[in-house]
Amino acid sequence: MTIRRQLLIAGLGTVIASAAGLAHAQVGTPLKVGTDATFPPMEFVESNKRTGFDIELVEAMGKAMGRPIEWVDIDFKGLIPGLVSRRFDMAVSAIYITDERKKVVDFTEPYYAGGLVVMVKDGNGAIAKPADLAGKKVSVQVGTKSVNFLKEKYPQAQLVEVEKNQEMFNLVDIGRADACVTGKPAAYQYARTKGGLKVLPEQLTTEEYGMAVRKDLPELTKAANEALA
Repeated sequence: MTIRRQLLIAGLGTVIASAAGLAHAQVGTPLKVGTDATFPPMEFVESNKRTGFDIELVEAMGKAMGRPIEWVDIDFKGLIPGLVSRRFDMAVSAIYITDERKKVVDFTEPYYAGGLVVMVKDGNGAIAKPADLAGKKVSVQVGTKSVNFLKEKYPQAQLVEVEKNQEMFNLVDIGRADACVTGKPAAYQYARTKGGLKVLPEQLTTEEYGMAVRKDLPELTKAANEALA
C-alpha cells in the first residue's frame, strides 16, 4: 500500500512509512521543505506542532527516502520565490500545479484533487452561485490562484487581498467581506468547525495539488515520485 493511500484511508491519522530501499544520492541529508502551515486540514499548527495531511505525507516520504525533514515556515506567496532562490529544496502547502508555476519550478505527480470554492455566511441569499460575486467584496489570500482567477473570470468582484488564510475567513465572519474564495479542503474544514458558514455547491475550478521542487534538483523530483507511487 502506498504512503498516499495509507494517508487517505487513515483520514489525517499518523502514518509510518514502510517503504524501503529507495535509492537517493543524498540519503541522510536533511530535506528542506517550505510550507505555510495555516491551511487546515492540509497543514496547520496544533499544540505548537505542525500537522495535517501534507505534513504527515512529507514526513512519511522523508522516512522512505532516508532524509530527515527540515521545515521552513514562510508565507504562501514566498513559496515559489523561495524555491527559485534555493532557500529550500521543496515546497508543500496545498500548491496547485499550474503552467505558470511550471515555468520556474518542477512538480511531482499530483497527490490530491482539490479546487477553488466560494464560502459565505449561512443565510446569505445574495450569493447563491459564483456569478453572484459581481460587485461583492471577496477575500482572497495573496499569492494563491484565487487572485488571478477572479480577476480574469469575475472582474467585477471587489477583491480584498490578505496575507493569511485565517484573515480571509475572519473577514467573512465579521462581515467585512461578502465571501471568500479558497481551496476546497480548507473551506469545508473551516465551515464545519466554525459554524454559521457554508460552501456553495458549485465549484469554481478543479485542480490538482503537487509538491513543488527546485528545477536544479531533478533527482529529488524522481525520488519524491517514487515515494508517492
